[in-house]
Amino acid sequence: MNNKAKHMSAASLLIAIGIVYGDIGTSPLYVMKSIVEGNGGIGNVNRDFIVGSISLVLWTVTLLTTLQTVVIALKATNHGEGGIFALYTLVRKHAKWLVLPALIGGAAILADGTLTPAVTVTTAIEGLKGLHFGGSVPVSTQGMVITITVIILLVLFSIQKMGTSIIGKAFGPIMFLWFTFLGVIGVINMAGNWSILAAINPMYAIKLLFSPYNKAGIFILGSIFLATTGAEALYSDVGHVGKGNIIGSWPFVFVCLSLNYFGQGVWILHNPTYRPAGGWVLNPFFEMIPANIRLFAIILATIAAVIASQALITGSFTLVAEASGLKFLPRMNINYPSTEKGQIYIPSINKGICIATIAIVLYFQTSAHMEAAYGLSITISMLATTILLYEWLVLKKINPIWNWIFLIFFGVLDIMFMISSLTKFNHGGYVSLFIAGVIGFIMYVWYYGNRVRDKRESRNAYVRLDEYTDMLTNLSHDENYPTYATNLVYMANVKYNKFIKREVLYSILDKRPKRAKAYWFVTVNVTNEPFTAEYAVNTYGTKNVINIQLYLGFKKQTSVNVYIRQIVNDLIADGTIEPQPQEYTTTPGRDVGDFSFVIVNDVISPQTQLVGYEKWLVEARVRLQNLSSNPASWFGLEYADTVIERVPLILGRPNPSYIKRIKPKDYSNAKTK
Repeated sequence: MNNKAKHMSAASLLIAIGIVYGDIGTSPLYVMKSIVEGNGGIGNVNRDFIVGSISLVLWTVTLLTTLQTVVIALKATNHGEGGIFALYTLVRKHAKWLVLPALIGGAAILADGTLTPAVTVTTAIEGLKGLHFGGSVPVSTQGMVITITVIILLVLFSIQKMGTSIIGKAFGPIMFLWFTFLGVIGVINMAGNWSILAAINPMYAIKLLFSPYNKAGIFILGSIFLATTGAEALYSDVGHVGKGNIIGSWPFVFVCLSLNYFGQGVWILHNPTYRPAGGWVLNPFFEMIPANIRLFAIILATIAAVIASQALITGSFTLVAEASGLKFLPRMNINYPSTEKGQIYIPSINKGICIATIAIVLYFQTSAHMEAAYGLSITISMLATTILLYEWLVLKKINPIWNWIFLIFFGVLDIMFMISSLTKFNHGGYVSLFIAGVIGFIMYVWYYGNRVRDKRESRNAYVRLDEYTDMLTNLSHDENYPTYATNLVYMANVKYNKFIKREVLYSILDKRPKRAKAYWFVTVNVTNEPFTAEYAVNTYGTKNVINIQLYLGFKKQTSVNVYIRQIVNDLIADGTIEPQPQEYTTTPGRDVGDFSFVIVNDVISPQTQLVGYEKWLVEARVRLQNLSSNPASWFGLEYADTVIERVPLILGRPNPSYIKRIKPKDYSNAKTK
């Protein structure tokens, strides 16, 4: 989205409401239900409990969403981009250990991407259960709810590859209608008891934590925290909608959410003996809606749940792309289904989230059980964000006293919510931690496996490229060898503008000399800025040995095939390299020849001398590399002439093996293999 579109206006505020608030906007569907159910049901609550619970909800959202996220975190943007990885790029030079909260927090947010669609869509469809249509009850069992939920989720994930630019334009008006509906229904129910507004007083929240009516004690915060899940989306999506539009739209969203919680509280107080038909779990959200518009409410809630899920899915794609750029994850095949900036689609991630989400639905069966798993991973990500924000405040040279106040206050809050959510571990929280743990493990192996490899790689593994330019030039003009390609492009990391891995030159010179008119060595550097697209050239005084350093932002598409063709045209135009006129071509006047791209992949050599933990880490990293998508797709070379060459990776000091020469003997009786 361009900068003009990010300026505050009615249209941009509407877009922000549609993109940013899907997750937190669907929290009224399950927060009060979870709180009441956690206290033993509607028969075990009284006015003090309800007022105190709503007060806890309001002040949790005020502190964690409004103060920490909207007021503080939105200031910590990297060229307008937000999110935990953008924050990490701002502070990573301050201390090496900061990679750990970035890895843990990123893994936790990705885990949330599998839980949010399961919880929100299931809860919305559960509103249909027991609803009468012309004397019949179409959805009479939880099995029917699960079937409908799975169908909706399958459709949702299947359309991702088509892009969502058209659907996305409708998100704003629909979510605006949803929040307006939340507020209006809340006010209608509040009209019967305005005293519920006493919940604005934080003293009711504090009293409830120590009240005998609160059977969960301080662990009620595990359910309360569900009201603020989605706060991280405000920070992550700031680059899409702009800081001003989030600040401008949040008050409307917050008021509508608050009014709905007030309305649910009043309904509960007015119906202390209510029991849902069929023994189903009570959901105050749907029960407080008049019967004649309940179907409309369920349809609207389902659409809102789908929008919330869509936001989490596309957010996961963006997060994975950023993680790949920061070398936290293997590079993956990324598609760009529309012309809209920043909209991406990662097939492997879409498939993984789809399988995990549907598995969660089938495993837990009810939204009440899913809520036990929901929220735990987000408390971990919020604590990680708090740590990184503290480091950012330090770098901004804010008064140390305020820095420590921020860290202690929000750190204690995050830890309290995390401990409270951990009480759900045996009731489903282990699923959340397991998913986050698997993602975190993959990130850890990839990041630290690369570090061990780089640290232990022999110095002899690198040679000076500038010392081989004469040999490459001679090969280029040696007609005794057939032409391998006009432009032979190696995706190779050229360190300090001159050092390159020996195996790259071995591939050109030793295996079978590859003659080309021009040899290109391309290094992709990921910058801290999100959308950088620059390159630098070093030809070492030649016309046919070219070192290209690409500088691409961590959110920029890695389309080397496109960039290299533009660069060749640029260098021919300014005389840096010679023209490559083509005698046989469908394009008259074409002066750029053909391309062949080579990618060198590592495989562990038996001569590697690493032992113990380091050996395991590097081997695990290589396995991940082999399991990930085709390396050609990493660089946008899927449709180019690309060769993948595998070379042995020797780390540490190898012990040379020798064989002794002896005189011939009579081995007539010896067995041969």
